[in-house]
Amino acid sequence: MEYPVKSAFFGLAVGDALGVPVEFVGRSWLRRFPVDDMRGHGTHDQPPGTWSDDSSMSFCLAESLCRGYDLQDIAEQFLAWYFGQKWTPYGEVFDIGNSTLSAIERLRNRDLPPQLAGGMDEGSNGNGSLMRILPLLFVTHNLPVEERYAIINDVSGITHGHFRSVFSCFVYLEVARQLLWGKHVADAYKEGIATARQFAEDEGFNRRELSYFSRTLQGKLPEAHEDNIFSSGYVVHTLEASLWSLLTTSGYSEAVLRAVNLGEDTDTSGAVTGGLAGLAYGFDDIPSHWVEKLARVADIEYLCSVFAESLCR
Repeated sequence: MEYPVKSAFFGLAVGDALGVPVEFVGRSWLRRFPVDDMRGHGTHDQPPGTWSDDSSMSFCLAESLCRGYDLQDIAEQFLAWYFGQKWTPYGEVFDIGNSTLSAIERLRNRDLPPQLAGGMDEGSNGNGSLMRILPLLFVTHNLPVEERYAIINDVSGITHGHFRSVFSCFVYLEVARQLLWGKHVADAYKEGIATARQFAEDEGFNRRELSYFSRTLQGKLPEAHEDNIFSSGYVVHTLEASLWSLLTTSGYSEAVLRAVNLGEDTDTSGAVTGGLAGLAYGFDDIPSHWVEKLARVADIEYLCSVFAESLCR
């Protein structure tokens, strides 16, 4: 299992780092000056290879899962990241979403179950749980769908508890699950959304809420023109942008660069796409000069090894 873990974790971190320097930059500017390699500085004035909160929180989740599934421990790792700079690239938290910050403050200041800390209102649908959910794939992929969804619901709920955030994580991990099992990208998408559609029907989920996922669940994303793919921090936009970037390309580099060059929330589009593309094409398809520039490469390597080993217990 170490190889797919490494492919996913490094795929995520490299995509994240590619996007960090141009976060919040518009698509029109990136069409004139596209990202085509690992840059530095820019938006957050960080060195090349710096990853953001997307990777930090993913690695915190992964480290917690090495010890088993424990929501309280996951929440404590997130607190240790924000207040103690754990799993930061250079000992500093330089980026955090508003909904995530609010949830972390609730976790610190209130005695409540971790899964209830995330905002549950419609306005709390940033992509902060989707960006860090990927490690959960490796501990849920063999469980029945009801159990997969319940765990995703709780882990998303630590920072984002609204249905749209939870269901975005669910759809994403269902596609990732098919990639983990060796399916081709197009088939992984087709089978992943089929499972999500059927589960939503069986559970009787709110049809108005499901309508926000209609383009994704109907399998129409590959047909969409780039002008109709949005790349804001809204979770549904990020889900669509990442799947579209994967479905309209044929390799790791092409997928993550397409995602980053959509603009706006570039680090998260890069990270979410990168995790899937890593699974789809493998670690060896990630350019080695990008991997070598990453902050804390040896630490990520070690986490991959320990995490993969924990899955065998």
